[in-house]
Formats: sequence, structure tokens, C-alpha cells
Amino acid sequence: MNSGKKNGFSLVEVLVVIAVIAILAAMLLPALSNSKSRTQTIVCMNNLRQLSICWYLYAGDHHDLMVPNDNIAGGAPGPSWCQGTGILETNTTDIQSGLLFNYNRSTALYHCPADVSRVVSLSGARLSQMRNRSYNLSQSVNGEPTAWLATHIPNFYKISQISTPDSSQCLVFIDENEDTMLDPHFGMPTANYGNTNQWWDMPSNRHDQGANLSFADGHVEHWRWAVPKVAQFNPMPVTTANRPDYDRVRALIRQNP
Repeated sequence: MNSGKKNGFSLVEVLVVIAVIAILAAMLLPALSNSKSRTQTIVCMNNLRQLSICWYLYAGDHHDLMVPNDNIAGGAPGPSWCQGTGILETNTTDIQSGLLFNYNRSTALYHCPADVSRVVSLSGARLSQMRNRSYNLSQSVNGEPTAWLATHIPNFYKISQISTPDSSQCLVFIDENEDTMLDPHFGMPTANYGNTNQWWDMPSNRHDQGANLSFADGHVEHWRWAVPKVAQFNPMPVTTANRPDYDRVRALIRQNP
């Protein structure tokens, strides 16, 4: 028997359902965004662990001598853990020609998933292609190819030589700021050379205002910065607000012969 009652929702009920869905979406979207950010950080840290393993394997095959880190902007490129400039590379040839590539032949290890920076042309135009490399190797680990530079910017040549900072505090790989990546070499002024009120190279800011770093004992850390890391000039002046972060990173670099 038809009672005459119509099936369906009233306008008020539909509006209530829509409002509830909107509230749930507003609650879930930040959680999903945070989950994506955490996943990217974990993948980036794993990349650095894998590169560090390659770094150790190279030293094991070369009587404790660390892989050269001699490709420095403005100088003649020599054998190095990686070649190229990072910002100009439209293919992975420079990565594959590096001395570490044979220890793990995945080019994906060289790129942070949170790095959305684009390749730049020689004329300075930003292209649509994403970059292939996000990481640099510290100047302190076999990082200066000439006697003059080695005197002014001291570095360790063998893993067994690492001290002050010790292996748990000696920087190896770093997730570098996309706007300072001019070569595969992460450099900072030392006690004997350079203006210690300048960033030569700068850590990235893409992991919750932080970056990932690997150390000579093999462990990897995520560091969050006191202030955002934005490279507007090269070199970048160290502001008062940036000083704690600058000193924190500089403590990971060998300062004296």
C-alpha cells in the first residue's frame, strides 16, 4: 500500500552531510600532507644512507682513501665522486661518470623527492625539467685538489684520519639548497680562509624547514633550522637570525690543518 510518503533527503539533510564531509576533509588534508612530507624525509634520508655506503665501499677498495671531491666551480674538473653543476644537468651523464656510481647504479639516489627545483639553461632561463641531483659532498672529506687549497681549507684524505670533528660529527653528504648547487662540493669558510660571515653553500629548507645530513660514522640526521634557508645571493651574508644555524653546520667542517 502506498502511504504517500516520499523517499529521499531533504535539503537540510543534504546540506548537513555536505558540511560534515567538508569538516572531515579539512581535518584529513593536513594529516595527508604531513604524511607525504614525512615520507619524503624518510626517502631522502635513505638516499643519503645508500650514498654513504657507496662512499665507504670506495674507501675500502682504495686502502682507506676517500673518494675525491675535486670538481669545484671555477676550477678544472678532475676525477670526483660526481661531476657537473646540478643546476644545468639535463641528463644523468654527470652522475653516471662519477666515481661512486658503480657502487650503486641507481640515479634516483641522487635526487631528494622533496626537491622540486628545475634545471636552468646557460642563459639563466628556468626549464620545465626537474633536476637530477640534490646532494653535495662536504669539503672536509678529500675535498681540495691543490696543495694551496688544502693548506687553507683543510680536509681529511683517509677515513682513519678523521678527527676534530670526529666521525660522528664530520659531515659527509648534505641535502643542499637548490639555489647554491653550483658544483658537487659543499663548502664553508674555515678558520684559515674565507669570510665566516658568509654562506658559500647553504643547506636545503625543503624538509619542514630543515635538511638531511650524513656523517662519517654512517648515520644520518634530520636537522630543523631556526630560520628558513633562502639563498638570494652567492655568497649569502650570515644574518643574526641565521648565525645559530650557520655555526651549527660549520662545526661539522674541519677548521684547522
